[in-house]
Amino acid sequence: MERDRPWYELAFERGYLEVYPHRDLASARKEVAGLRERGLAGRVLDLGCGFGRHTLAMLEVGLDAFGLDLSRDLLERAGQLPDQGGGERLRGRLLRGDFRRLPFASASFDALTMLFSSFGYFDDPGNRAVLREVARVLRPGGTAILDLMNPSRIRAGLVPESRTERGGLILNERRSLAHGDRRVVKQVELVTADGSELSWHEDVRLYEPSELASIAAAAGLEVQRTEGDFDGAPFDSDSPRQIAWARRR
Repeated sequence: MERDRPWYELAFERGYLEVYPHRDLASARKEVAGLRERGLAGRVLDLGCGFGRHTLAMLEVGLDAFGLDLSRDLLERAGQLPDQGGGERLRGRLLRGDFRRLPFASASFDALTMLFSSFGYFDDPGNRAVLREVARVLRPGGTAILDLMNPSRIRAGLVPESRTERGGLILNERRSLAHGDRRVVKQVELVTADGSELSWHEDVRLYEPSELASIAAAAGLEVQRTEGDFDGAPFDSDSPRQIAWARRR
């Protein structure tokens, strides 16, 4: 039954791209360019790749990139990426799988990215399992780039409820903090332009930098620096993002 499926299966189906139209190839190219300038290199796994926009941007700048995601709907959209034969370039590069059990041999990658809050989907043991898998598939000395929400900014600026109307689409969102303010939960109700009604929720763990560093260390990863956004700005309590660069010991 639908209600028995975990939220991270239900949330990334056909309504996702209508809710987040700004997550497009143009923005991915800009973000990847910045990451490459600051050290992203080699054979890269784009973990939580969605429809492959960052994977394609990585390929375009010469990285040997592969992507993995659990969503069939998003992976099927990869063939519709525009410009330079995006779908063809991704052929054989995207796989479906679970973050906690990666279908790759140990030490397969020079680098791994988890972008746009794709870390923190599971309970605490599950999230620690993800980090162990991240460390396992990285070569010794390899780089993991984890892009998380900034907990202090989320808690200070949480908007409890919002309504958006755009191009015939109606989007209602309700947000709250749960489990001692350690998880942010969003209830989404979407009416599409053709009148279809969709609903789902999102439930992501918030990690303080010190907490992330601790669980990363237990998995064999050393956080070396934390940035506040894709431009490489220093991290502080008001930063839009929390981008941690970690090294496999």
